[in-house]
Amino acid sequence: MTGYNEEDFMFRIKWKDIIHPDDLTFILKEEEKIRNSPFAGYGDIEFRIKHRNGRIRCVNEIIQKIQGENGKAEFYQGTIYDVTDRKETEKFLANIDTARKKEIHHRIKNNLQVISSLLDLQAEKFNNRKCIEDSEILEAFRESQDRVISMALIHEELYKSGGLDTLNFSSYVEELGESLFRTYRLGNVDTRLNLDLEENIFFNMDTAVPLGIIVNELVSNSLKYAFAGRDNGTIRIKLCREKSQKNKDNKAGNNNEGLKGINFILKVSDNGIGVPESFDLENPGSLGMQLVTTLVDQLEGELELNRGNGTEFTIRFTAA
Repeated sequence: MTGYNEEDFMFRIKWKDIIHPDDLTFILKEEEKIRNSPFAGYGDIEFRIKHRNGRIRCVNEIIQKIQGENGKAEFYQGTIYDVTDRKETEKFLANIDTARKKEIHHRIKNNLQVISSLLDLQAEKFNNRKCIEDSEILEAFRESQDRVISMALIHEELYKSGGLDTLNFSSYVEELGESLFRTYRLGNVDTRLNLDLEENIFFNMDTAVPLGIIVNELVSNSLKYAFAGRDNGTIRIKLCREKSQKNKDNKAGNNNEGLKGINFILKVSDNGIGVPESFDLENPGSLGMQLVTTLVDQLEGELELNRGNGTEFTIRFTAA
């Protein structure tokens, strides 16, 4: 297992010399726990050793303190197994699973882009017909295309970042906002996108997909309707954790494990002409807003509307 014989250990090397330096402190702490245990101690630990030929081997040690009749340690016994082959197999299988998931995200993204292109081609078919030019039919095609693109961007971000199950939502919102502005900012309307996003907020797919569609719908509505008759405007997207003592104790990480159960606030606002007085958030007439309210319910969140100085939608939700 080590490449050394009994004589080497008796006279030439110490056991600590073959322990991987990154694992030595861990081993000493574990063995100290066993020694200090008032009862018969037991440990099952894995660590790495340096073989005589220079290769790194993985081993599993089972160590036990045997007590005598007086309650003191009479002796220690241990068994060490070479688990290198098992660890290499586990790593190999994990890499296969990672590659498989990345390929799935890549294919989903490509398929969604195909759907988006088909919608574009279908809309083009009707584009030159005067009877339906600028009608609800073309608008429906465009809205459907935007929804598909918003989902495709999620899988593109996951594929590019190497993530499998969680998405850096702050980065995704930036790309989604830029995509929507390229689509809707036409003519002389000088609209600006103001992003106020807390960094490194990672959500899993159950949160990221509906939240992405919500952002898509609200920003699209602002771009289409908020600045009619105006030559400038600002749309703002803000995402942050809700301020509370509980949330202050949680730091952002590179996945959503540390964010589960944390409350968040998403705000999408504009300084445009505002929504009509007849608009009822509880019973919205448009498909887009019906989709927003349905997805907020899916997230078990709360949706608020502020009509002052334009329009501001606030969504409060808890990370899954």
